[in-house]
Amino acid sequence: MEKLINDFSFGLFFWQAIILVILIFLLRKFAWKPILDTLNSREENIQNALDAADRAKEEMMNLKEDNKKMLNEAREERDQMLRDAQAMKKRLMDEATEEAAKKSSEMISKAQATIQSEKKLAIKELKSQVGLLSVEIAEKVLQSELKDEQSQKALVDKMLKEVELN
Repeated sequence: MEKLINDFSFGLFFWQAIILVILIFLLRKFAWKPILDTLNSREENIQNALDAADRAKEEMMNLKEDNKKMLNEAREERDQMLRDAQAMKKRLMDEATEEAAKKSSEMISKAQATIQSEKKLAIKELKSQVGLLSVEIAEKVLQSELKDEQSQKALVDKMLKEVELN
């Protein structure tokens, strides 16, 4: 260390100091400034990228919320459609049941009317046949009883007595 102090030269120190100042000036102008500018621009780019990422994150959150809303709306719409379909099904079933009941009552009333008309026809026919049979029986009875004159007079007398009683 003593040797350094003994060999110390102000001229050399002066020139070295000037070279150092020039070197610092040149480095500042040509190296540090571009390096600092590059670092600043890179920092800005990183900050912009971070901001963009934050905006994208917010957009994703908004999209998730929108998707949830849309999903809930779709579920509500589906549920409403199912309720409407069930109501329509019930209404159609009620209408079909009512129509079937109406048709069956019409068919029953038609069948009853047909039965009544056929019953009347059968009764008419039966009365007609009974009348014919009665006439035939009466004819045969009268023929057998009215063969002689005395039986005819007895029958007339009997009928007269019945007419007077009524």
